[in-house]
Amino acid sequence: IAEGSILCRELVSAPANIVTPAMLARIATSVADESDGSIETNILEKSECEALGMGAYLSVSKASALPPKFIHMIYKSKSNKYNQESVRKVAVIGKGVTFDSGGYNIKSGPFSLIELMKFDMGGAASVLGCAKAVSLLKPKDVEVHFVVAACENMISGTGLHPGDIVQASNGTTIEVNNTDAEGRLTLADALVYAGDQGVTEIVDVATLTGACIVALGDDIGGLFTPSDRLAGAIEDASRSSGELIHRMPLHKNYMEQMKSNVADLKNAGKGAAGSITAALFLNEFVKDGIEWAHLDIAGPVWNAKKEEATGFGVSTLVEWILQAHDGQSK
Repeated sequence: IAEGSILCRELVSAPANIVTPAMLARIATSVADESDGSIETNILEKSECEALGMGAYLSVSKASALPPKFIHMIYKSKSNKYNQESVRKVAVIGKGVTFDSGGYNIKSGPFSLIELMKFDMGGAASVLGCAKAVSLLKPKDVEVHFVVAACENMISGTGLHPGDIVQASNGTTIEVNNTDAEGRLTLADALVYAGDQGVTEIVDVATLTGACIVALGDDIGGLFTPSDRLAGAIEDASRSSGELIHRMPLHKNYMEQMKSNVADLKNAGKGAAGSITAALFLNEFVKDGIEWAHLDIAGPVWNAKKEEATGFGVSTLVEWILQAHDGQSK
């Protein structure tokens, strides 16, 4: 677990001109190459994502000179092939925006933290760190899908405009009323993709909202899920890891903020309860029958006093996967 946490911290602390979408893809491939065959990696290029209809994810990357990289890693223990019926299939998804300018809704002002937006791939780093740890621990009878939709959110003549309508891979149309609410667009297509892999549980990890920092501060991650069982499993994992999380409400009435007159959804609400509306938006892209949880780690991803990444999320994800292996979360 320590090796995974170190990898996560190094990735988040590194500048955005070093940790690009292509670099994340190379790290994923390297983790797989060092896994003794327990992890295989598939990197989907832009054309492949287009073929899958990932219009939400690809809309975020349009302004960047760097091509997007959609990362899919699959962990299978060597025992899986002998006992397929008992194999638990789960997915972890990490937000992988390697730099977030805000797009045309540009981050501005002294408190925008634009100079720190290298850490907007903190969720992806947690997932890659988790994959590293899992490859070393090699839990039995569990199949884990690690998914990262990596890209930059930049500004150029080819970029996403406020007011544009994009279509996610499940056919849902989205009115983009805020280009700085981009992470949920990438996660939307990642959730649909993960749901097509035959998993029964999905946990996504993202530096998603400043609203979660307002609610919980810099030390505590926000947990959002409609599943009491999955919430309990993740809370148990966080207690084992020592990472602080707090379950937040998914108040369905707030979904009214996300309704659009010209599309199925808007990508941002009206300001109030911003972390809740973001989670409610994500829930729209989870397939029926799959238990899902969202971890908003915008606060604890970074230690402002030490000016360095914390590695937050890796330990909790690994402990949760080990629970799945042990059968404790069934």
